[in-house]
Amino acid sequence: MKFLIITHVHHKEKENHYFGYAPYVREMNIWLKFVDEVVVVGPLSGSDITPIDIAYKHDKIDFRAVPDFSFTNFRNTVSALGKMPILFWEIFWAMIKADHIHLRCPGNVGLIGCVLQILFPNKSKTAKYAGNWDPKSKQPWTYRFQKCILSNTFLTRNMQVLVYGEWPNQTQNIVPFFTASYSENEILPLQDLKVTDAMIRFVFAGTLVEGKNPHYAIQVVEAFSKKGYTVQLDVFGDGKLRTELERYVQKRQLQHFIFLHGNQFAEIVKKAYQNSHFVILPSKSEGWPKVLAEGMFWGCVPLATSVSCVPYMLGEGGRGVLLQSDITTDVQGIQTLLDNPTLYNQKRQKAVIWSRQFTLELFEAAIQKLV
Repeated sequence: MKFLIITHVHHKEKENHYFGYAPYVREMNIWLKFVDEVVVVGPLSGSDITPIDIAYKHDKIDFRAVPDFSFTNFRNTVSALGKMPILFWEIFWAMIKADHIHLRCPGNVGLIGCVLQILFPNKSKTAKYAGNWDPKSKQPWTYRFQKCILSNTFLTRNMQVLVYGEWPNQTQNIVPFFTASYSENEILPLQDLKVTDAMIRFVFAGTLVEGKNPHYAIQVVEAFSKKGYTVQLDVFGDGKLRTELERYVQKRQLQHFIFLHGNQFAEIVKKAYQNSHFVILPSKSEGWPKVLAEGMFWGCVPLATSVSCVPYMLGEGGRGVLLQSDITTDVQGIQTLLDNPTLYNQKRQKAVIWSRQFTLELFEAAIQKLV
């Protein structure tokens, strides 16, 4: 089977290997176990390999670079229109020769793929919509356009669209799905994950951009410090807000308990989960936030805003705290757990039990049925 991936993820080449954002590539490597040949159509950059980049694992990979583009302003839109012929040409011919078409959405390259797949109603197809599928959510027009095409069973045929969460009034090709990070053989008994010191430890992991709202995570932990709690926040990730966050930490003299580690290898973040009480993600938009599922897997109680399928992941608050984006309210909600160890441990145990359903073995079995 020749398996075609249409993706917006930026790739890097080194010694004839192609690298990309680790969570995405790690997932795709599971798909690639079941195919003979792979064609990847996506942007290729010349930047250096970082700790959050890993390589595709397959003997036969044909990478076809296409220009990146966006519609964020007038200048970018004009530039994007000039790139359209190349994009349509590369994706169209890749689709003609593919046995299975796999779209990664939402994304600008995936948008082109959504349109062109209409021309191939008889080919086997899947789409992974990794963003927020909630029909009521406010999203850019490009996201709404992709959702509209993917859920239209007249335009989109012979395709299963994998989405996070279960939503009412969906077409038959919309399949509630999940993702996973850890294997069954990594599971440790809950008692072995007990945090032994008196310090209350928080973990934030994600790109340092406004959408992930890392500033709010820092403010929450800062509020607990002012209340006299001994706390620590480990921030993993990089992005355009990093300098601003570092200035905030220095200005408020928080350096002794707020630590910005930048991008780190998965094993380092995993150890941070294992030694923390809470994983915090006050994000403004999500798909299936792996950060929460990973933290829960290792015994962290999740603190997250009520977006996308997060309420489902947190059991409507039964195995975590749904943040309200109000410091006073959220600090009170978290403090209730700190002042009631029994309640904290109940939520923690429920979080662990829920997250450990979604192992790599289960994920691989589900993928195998799709290709």
